[in-house]
Amino acid sequence: MQTTKKEITVKDFRELMAKGTYVELGSELFKSFHKFSQNALKITNELNNKYHTPEEIREIFKKLTQSEVPETFGMFPPFYTDCGINIKVGENVFINACCRFQDQGGIEIGDGALIGHNTTIATLNHDFNPAKRQNLTPSHVKIGKNVWIGSDCTILPGVEIGDGVIIGAGSVVTKSIPANTIAVGNPVKVIKNIEV
Repeated sequence: MQTTKKEITVKDFRELMAKGTYVELGSELFKSFHKFSQNALKITNELNNKYHTPEEIREIFKKLTQSEVPETFGMFPPFYTDCGINIKVGENVFINACCRFQDQGGIEIGDGALIGHNTTIATLNHDFNPAKRQNLTPSHVKIGKNVWIGSDCTILPGVEIGDGVIIGAGSVVTKSIPANTIAVGNPVKVIKNIEV
């Protein structure tokens, strides 16, 4: 049982999530989810409710993630997240409109990746035991370099998408996908290799 009473810092939070620390209802870690969510709601409200230049979007995204954001990063709002501080983006990443990131468990997006409209990326699972259903297990999602995620995709916790992959529109990515392949469907299946 998590008994610590000290406030969870951003650094602590990222370390605990990277370890896959089980999050019990009422624990200090669980309470930190609420704190970070409220900050994310405030910042995404600022992002989504008026026009911003690309430079302003990068600055707001930097404030949201509390991380460095490359000058080559691009986004079309609106964008939604219930955490924000556990997103890492590489060079030349583009996130299209209406994406939803549940990033507590960590989302890493490699250089040159393109994330299509309405993509949802989840990094948390609830406990399967109904008596413990509100407890959570985080699991990191990694999207490789030069990946293209089509519109309306859902990427589930623990998935790793290899470099060069194309995920077809509307797919539900339930498992990791090897590099330089095309994968489509619900659940996603690899249908073709990409010649490189």
